[in-house]
Amino acid sequence: MRSARLDLALDTGALVLPETGRIAVYRPRIGDDLSALPQDRVTVITGFKPDHDHFVRAYPTPPAPPYAAAIVCLPRTRDGARALIAQAAAEVAPGGTIAIDGQKTDGIDTALKDLRGRVILSESLSKAHGKFASFTAGADFSDWQAAPRQIEGRFLTLPGIFSADAPDPGSVLLAQALPAKLAGKIADLGAGWGYLAREILKYPGVKRLDLVEAEADALTVARLNITDDRARFHWADATSFRPESLVDAVVMNPPFHNGRDADPALGAAFIQSARRMLAPNGSLWLVANRHLPYDAVLSDAFLEHHDAAGTGAFRVIHASKPRFQPARAKP
Repeated sequence: MRSARLDLALDTGALVLPETGRIAVYRPRIGDDLSALPQDRVTVITGFKPDHDHFVRAYPTPPAPPYAAAIVCLPRTRDGARALIAQAAAEVAPGGTIAIDGQKTDGIDTALKDLRGRVILSESLSKAHGKFASFTAGADFSDWQAAPRQIEGRFLTLPGIFSADAPDPGSVLLAQALPAKLAGKIADLGAGWGYLAREILKYPGVKRLDLVEAEADALTVARLNITDDRARFHWADATSFRPESLVDAVVMNPPFHNGRDADPALGAAFIQSARRMLAPNGSLWLVANRHLPYDAVLSDAFLEHHDAAGTGAFRVIHASKPRFQPARAKP
């Protein structure tokens, strides 16, 4: 969908690329086709590890700003969109073009409305359920820049990250359901800004806690929220992460959306990843929205699992005795 708008913008002249200089593309997602852009001049900027790993193959080590032009791939939240636009405005040389692209369901109309009060915005181009528009760099957007903010008087978050305004209710329920004797080496998959990690580290028997988080901004504030020496921070995709040694427990509130689309396969991949990193007597503590169909994958990955707590919206699942699955032979 994004490539359709990008191709149309280039074909119609709605986007004219500079003949020289770097072109920054902020937060494209896996599946976005950037081949219409000059590959040797493209810099992809994203803090989401799976997307970073995907694009770095074609667009290695990004040069530093200033850039000659930029394309901002709009994130879902309004604050996150503003922060990303502000970053582009600060990193594109005055006079360069900043293009904004996004789906209607991701708030592109709101973003363009916000911009019209600050810059001269080109006529928007509509295609594939989204819009594309641009403006000339030079305006000051420092008031839109991301800055840590405090919630509940004890946590720092950043705009655009998951549950930035308050601890997620599912995570709160999971923290309350953890066993009294939680101990040993623990992994927190999809650790976010550190709410569950702080609760886990209240247990004196915990020897090490691996916080695994794919979103760099969330991990940045997690480092500020968690100062315990037992914590280790990993910018990594939880579905492929491997700890330095097997762990005694995995605690997680996995995501279940890919963009705006529900994707239970993502949570299932978290469950299988937990199985692979657990010691033979290890256990998984998982919170999930009640409607998600995880029972089959839990039975495939563990010998035992049951609901340990729940509400009308969430269930906390305790799974134990991970099933050993030998590595498959190479073809």
